[in-house]
Formats: sequence, C-alpha cells, structure tokens
Amino acid sequence: MSLVKKLSVAASVAAIALGAVAANAQTNLRIQTHFSQETLSGQLAGEFIEDITAMSNGEIVVEMFYASSVVKSAETFDAAATGILDCDMTGGSYQTGKNPAFQFAGDLNGGYANPYQQYAWLLHGGGYDALNELYNAHGMEFVGWWIPGPESLSSTRPIRGVEDFKNWKFRSPPGVITLIFNNLGASPIVMDFNEIFTALETGIIDGADAANLTNNIGLGLYDIAKHTNYPGFHSMPADHLACRKDIWDSMPDHHKAILKVGMQALALKNTTINEVKNAQNSVKLAEEGLNMYEWSPEELAKYRTAVQAAWTEFATTPESQALLNSHLDFLRGIGAME
Repeated sequence: MSLVKKLSVAASVAAIALGAVAANAQTNLRIQTHFSQETLSGQLAGEFIEDITAMSNGEIVVEMFYASSVVKSAETFDAAATGILDCDMTGGSYQTGKNPAFQFAGDLNGGYANPYQQYAWLLHGGGYDALNELYNAHGMEFVGWWIPGPESLSSTRPIRGVEDFKNWKFRSPPGVITLIFNNLGASPIVMDFNEIFTALETGIIDGADAANLTNNIGLGLYDIAKHTNYPGFHSMPADHLACRKDIWDSMPDHHKAILKVGMQALALKNTTINEVKNAQNSVKLAEEGLNMYEWSPEELAKYRTAVQAAWTEFATTPESQALLNSHLDFLRGIGAME
C-alpha cells in the first residue's frame, strides 16, 4: 500500500473514531434553581436549557428542578457537592456559613452601580479565577453569573429612608445584609425564598428582601406589601451556576465551553430584559397605587456608610479579605470608588 493510501486510511479511521467519541459524548445534569417557572428568571432559566441543548446538538441533557423542589435553596450547593444534584443555580451568598467569602462571590451590596460593572470584574478583572479558588476548595466549579439588577424591597409599611428601618422585621437572605440592616435598627429574619409570601400574609414579617420589581410581582409580594423602593440600591445579587468539580472535570471541553458561553448569553438576556421590565412595571405599579419611594442622596449616603463598615466587619477570613480586595481594587481602578 502506498504512503498516500496509508495516510488516507489512517485519517479515515481517526475521523470515524472521533465521530464515535463525539456521538457518545453526553453530559447529564440535574440542576436546581430557587426560581419558580412562573417568574421571569424561571422562564429565562428554561431558555438557557434550550440554548445549551441546541448548541450541544442534544449532548447536554438537563433535568431542571424549579422553586427549590428537591432541597431548600440554601442547601442546593451541598446537594450538588454531595451528588444529590449535579449543579446549583441559586447564589453564592447562601453559603456564607461555610466562609464569609461567599458573600463577595454573590453580592457586594451597594458596591457596584450596575450589573455591567460587576460582569466586567468577572470577565476582565480576574473574577473567574478568584471565584474558583473559593469554589474548588468546596468541591464545586463556578461556571457563570446572571444578574437581574438592583433589587427593590417590599414592605407592608413605608420605607422612605433609614429611619423607617427601625424595628422593621423582614425576610433576609443570609450574609452581610443581615449585619447591615441590624446596624440600621431593622430585624432581619433569614428564611427560605419560597416561605416569603406566607410569612408576609400572616404578619410574621413586615417586608422582604427578595428580588427586583418584576420578580417581586411574580412572587405575588405586592398583593400584600403595598410599599416598595425604586430604583433599587441595597442589593444586586448575582445568581450563579456552579457544578460539582468531578462532574465538570469529566465533561468534554466543548461542553464546558457551551455551558460558560450559555451562561454569558443568559447573563445578557437576563440583565437587559429585567431593565426593560422593571421600568415598564414601575409605571404600571404606580398607576395601581403601590407606594414607591426613591431615596434621596442623603439617605443613600447613610446606607452606603453602613455597607462599607459591614464589608470590613464581615471579611473575617483570608479568602473573604482576598475576594473583597479584588472587587475594591477593580472598582478603584475604573474610578468607581475612592
């Protein structure tokens, strides 16, 4: 057999082998999100699944569990790390009990002015590497963020400024936000995302730190709580996709790329549609009689003073100090903070 024929046969065999590998490459993922399918975020999570399924030609198969239907929201990370699930699509700040660094993996509370600044740190400020130093140490791989934008509080009583937080009982996620609001005189109560409506309805809480205007509507909170603030300022959490490290490491490289790019596409769609929907819903809610408060610069300054003090107080481990410093160095570098 001539050399040309031998090379041709070898190339054909290699192509067939690669084709067989590609045909057999399949990644099955069980993912939980705290959002229900009815919310805008839940609908976008469904679009993310459609996107990665199409991009992988059906090689990535996702079973999505909505509204924390397998375990509580705060338990999703551990459920993925231990094999009950494969990936967590909630948020890093639920894991502050493991290490306060997880606070700065999800929400800098008043640090970033908008989601685009925060994405810039992730994409161009060393964010992926910084986050995976933390996540990998807990058996997980950080894949990406999706940020709806600044949140609005819901309340059964006025929230016009810092003074109105005195003795205000509200649902809070875990993390630095409890410290901030405690210092402002409020009474934060950490509870699961899906317990908020009943707690408001029964008067256990006066309000909630839950989501932005649009998702608060989806949760039905404004059916009970007739006071809110807009634009939001107190919190801008980044929900994440994080997968068990051994699952991630076993994926072919093109599946890893599809998941990362899919999350970046979800991030853009999520942030932009929420910006549009929040603006539209602010008009609608005002017309329906919801009391909406835009805080004055003086009141915002009081809040931000409390926030910066809480950052320092909360960053009690080397990992949390390193992540906080990474954010602050980036913000100072772009002139967004002194």
